[in-house]
Amino acid sequence: MVNLTIDGQKVSVPQGTTIMQAAATVGIEIPRLCYLKGINEISACKVCVVEIQGQNRVVTACTTPVQEGLVVFTNSPKARSIRRTNVELILSQHDCMCATCVRSGNCSLQTLANDLGIYDIPYELDVVDTPWNQEFPLIRDSKKCIKCMRCVQICDKVQKLHIWDVQNTGARTTVDVAGNVSIEDSDCSLCGQCITHCPVGALKERNDVPKIYDVLADPNKVTVVQVAPAVRTAWAEAFNLPPELATEGRMVAALKKIGFDYVFDTCYAADVTIMEEASELLEHLQNPQDHSWPMFTSCCPGWVSYVTKTHPYFVPNLSTTKSPQQIFGALAKSYFAQKKGLKPKEICSVSIMPCVSKKREAALFSMRSSGTHDVDIVLTTRELIRLLRAEHINPAMLDEQPFDNPLGQSTGAGVIFGASGGVMEAALRTAYHVIEGKEAPEDAFTDVRGTEGRKVRKFTLGGATLRTCTVSGLGNAGKLLAELKAGKVHYDFVEVMACPGGCVGGGGQPIHDGEERADVLGNKLYTIDSNRPLHQSHNNPDVQELYKDFLEKPLSEKAEQLLHSDHVKEHNYM
Repeated sequence: MVNLTIDGQKVSVPQGTTIMQAAATVGIEIPRLCYLKGINEISACKVCVVEIQGQNRVVTACTTPVQEGLVVFTNSPKARSIRRTNVELILSQHDCMCATCVRSGNCSLQTLANDLGIYDIPYELDVVDTPWNQEFPLIRDSKKCIKCMRCVQICDKVQKLHIWDVQNTGARTTVDVAGNVSIEDSDCSLCGQCITHCPVGALKERNDVPKIYDVLADPNKVTVVQVAPAVRTAWAEAFNLPPELATEGRMVAALKKIGFDYVFDTCYAADVTIMEEASELLEHLQNPQDHSWPMFTSCCPGWVSYVTKTHPYFVPNLSTTKSPQQIFGALAKSYFAQKKGLKPKEICSVSIMPCVSKKREAALFSMRSSGTHDVDIVLTTRELIRLLRAEHINPAMLDEQPFDNPLGQSTGAGVIFGASGGVMEAALRTAYHVIEGKEAPEDAFTDVRGTEGRKVRKFTLGGATLRTCTVSGLGNAGKLLAELKAGKVHYDFVEVMACPGGCVGGGGQPIHDGEERADVLGNKLYTIDSNRPLHQSHNNPDVQELYKDFLEKPLSEKAEQLLHSDHVKEHNYM
């Protein structure tokens, strides 16, 4: 152990610990902008400078390891003065129109400038504005980029897509799309991890909230909105609701108050997804010679985009079942429309997702089984929060309301889709029932849960061994695909989520700078599952009615037409 003193406190930490990490062990938080533990430890911002007794220069706490006997001052006059100067220099190259910034009130630079008492910038402003396609689901504002390199590192080290890179040199150094291509022509999967790890407002999702106001004001449109499982884990954070008030019922009530005609649950569509995908898996197992192995889930559009763009060899391995978002959209404009005597074009189908890639998915030409866009508008969880605030809605004061029917009832299997391993577990619950003729024990498949990058398990179904693999994060997915292609590993059924931890850690979720919250939010979904009266998709009575009255059976001709798609590389962002 190494012994040192930080701000008068004795600290003992293992060899190799940085000063920043050592300070944190005794509750001393050293200001930082660029630092991400294990990902971005390059002292790019120079904000975490500290003074060491007996040394003439300051050092960066995020990169300097502890040494025996060090006496460190994290906020000495010298350290504070240099930190202030460094922040002022950053601000001189930053668009400081905070009132119109999407990250106002949740910006690390804004907080730091306020903490340092910076009210004027003593340096000449030099803000670079680079053109960007404002219709692309991911928006980059070069005027706000502070060159912290977080986006570069999260994309390189975690997702391994290498979309971002450093451009130019000297004072003109900036971050832009790598390879001198446009973002549209890059391999960007729209996972949105660069957004959630940006400390300022340089990266954000396309704002589709104005479209909501337009459609709500249209008397000729019937508005239906679906809410993804992961959204319910985080939507209430911005309103500081305690768990007992942050309920699905209040979320529904808030959406009703906004003015939507019908509020439905994406978890219902997730149950339908399982009926199709589990049936697809069983058909593969019964006719193995007719299919490519392993079979991959296709619920995550970021993952599907990644495969089609970077590993087209594996496209035949993707399940043809659409994502719950798109299944809902197709059913809303066919099954629901039929029940209500409406034409598809009379319905505006809105989805609220924890994901940026869902915006692209909804725009794809292949997602128009109803003859028009099956999903018309996609909002992230963050956009939902902004919409609620714009409408001055206080969810705590609302009485709970149920989801509408017939697309609102769901089982716990549909709920857990939002956590890594959830799709796998839900599919196995139903596959077991079909093969064994009985329900699986409650804990039969819980071992697929967890936020590990890859989790491999074996299960016995009908006397045969089923080899499963759950993967989260595209970096882990790429490694898996390489091993599969080389013949180093063999699996039957593989679930992949583009975002680490699954949809709960999606790029459209509320931003908590420096925190990875997928594990905590995923557990919320498992709690909801445990409280649901039904835990298997095939037991959803509304889903049973759907097949009886409309689809006939899983994988029927009508189901194939509405709920399935051959995945191909598509460019469509409108």
